[in-house]
Amino acid sequence: MTSLPVPRPRAAAIGLLATAAALGAGHLVAGLAAVPSPFVSVGGALIDLTPEPVKELAIALFGTGDKLALQTGMALVIAVLAVVAGLLSRRHWWPGAVLIGLFGLAGVAAAMSRPEGGVLAALTSAVVGVVGFRWLHRVAQPGAEAPAEVDTSRRKFLITSSLVVLGAGAAGIVGGILQRGADVISSRLAAAARIPKVPEPPIPPGADFVASGTPTFLTPNRDFYRIDTALAVPQLRAEDWRLRLHGMVRRELELTYDELLQRRVEARPITLTCVSNEVGGPLISTATFVGVPVRDLLLEAGVQPGAQQLFTTSVDGYTAGTPLDVLLEPDRGALLAVGMNGEPLPTEHGFPVRMVVPGLYGYVSATKWLVDAEVTTFDRQHYWERRGWARQAPIKTESRIDRPRPGRTVPAGPVVLAGIAWAQHSGIDRVEVRADGGEWQPAELATDVNRDTWRMWRATLDLPPGDHVVECRATDRSGKPQTPEHRSVIPDGATGWHAVEFTCTTP
Repeated sequence: MTSLPVPRPRAAAIGLLATAAALGAGHLVAGLAAVPSPFVSVGGALIDLTPEPVKELAIALFGTGDKLALQTGMALVIAVLAVVAGLLSRRHWWPGAVLIGLFGLAGVAAAMSRPEGGVLAALTSAVVGVVGFRWLHRVAQPGAEAPAEVDTSRRKFLITSSLVVLGAGAAGIVGGILQRGADVISSRLAAAARIPKVPEPPIPPGADFVASGTPTFLTPNRDFYRIDTALAVPQLRAEDWRLRLHGMVRRELELTYDELLQRRVEARPITLTCVSNEVGGPLISTATFVGVPVRDLLLEAGVQPGAQQLFTTSVDGYTAGTPLDVLLEPDRGALLAVGMNGEPLPTEHGFPVRMVVPGLYGYVSATKWLVDAEVTTFDRQHYWERRGWARQAPIKTESRIDRPRPGRTVPAGPVVLAGIAWAQHSGIDRVEVRADGGEWQPAELATDVNRDTWRMWRATLDLPPGDHVVECRATDRSGKPQTPEHRSVIPDGATGWHAVEFTCTTP
């Protein structure tokens, strides 16, 4: 008896179901083993391999949604490959099984390249994908004797498919619950009582112009921008956290979370800016961080002559290199932060411990989920330096117009402009605005908080009906003006005056 080819819809379903079973099994094993799922491992490897211009395009297009865009794209590609695998196997099971197996091996290779591990989960996923495909193909194979037999095979395949969907869904849900880290949630809640209570510098009245269109001075944690290389947020309990401070030091330190908190703890309002922030972009936020001064730990360890940078590593393998001369400045205020806006660090912002350095872009200074700090020379290149970005990256003086929004229509006459300016660790001394290339006019500045935070501004311009372009520029406290030269974010941050076009209409 010869078998008939599997109908196309059923063949496509075989590929999708086998892939779903593979991903669900891998997700479950990853949750049980507390490692990234194969999906996350592949995504992390793709992030590492993606050319820098493509990464910057993704950030420019999707902003903080770049990871969701990557995950969505991966899911679509996987679905297409699964359908192709099924259609290739209408008569014989092995072509699709080979394709799924190769994709599974790619997941194993990705897991092997990641410092977090996950090889067992990837292997499980690959095996389940191949075995599941073979089994589903056998179930879906129609007979050749009578139409009734075809109907029987269809019913059997529908029942089997339903069971696979339920099993894959249950495995994925359980794995997701385990990976979300109930223990980490409990650890973070418990950390609130362990972090010493220190006075937070008060934010003076008039520090923002919210009514005129600026952000609030302190950014709520839920709204604080997030740009990092972690496709899935690392789950690390405070109880398991260890920091090793080593390298070119006289005395190596290894600290637990509680031992870190036994050092001097202080609170500082600090504005962080991403080097990927385009002119006028949203990748800037301010919070009051609580933590241990990095300088205190470096002095305790004793930095040896010739050392140049603090090479920090995240639990997921990300690295950054921060100049030691900056960290050792008595008034720099760099922190190993444990708290953010009155609560322990949110998991997505680095719980249990991250680094925060005023005045430097985050890619050289703001390592999240910090677990290792090596005092070394610049001979060792960090993650982004190996990808063509600058070794050192002081934040540039910049400003942004938040009101009016581009393309809006507003009544002619007195038009209120409002925005922010920043020059972390220098401070903002002056902001000016102009319309349609005319004379610069001074803007009103909000109450200054400190030189490591942004400063709000507002101005009123009398504008006639018609289309207008307004620009802003800032000057820092040293008298250095913001450059008008427009440059890309690569290799050390964008520059240029922000401009907004809008239309005024007759009231």
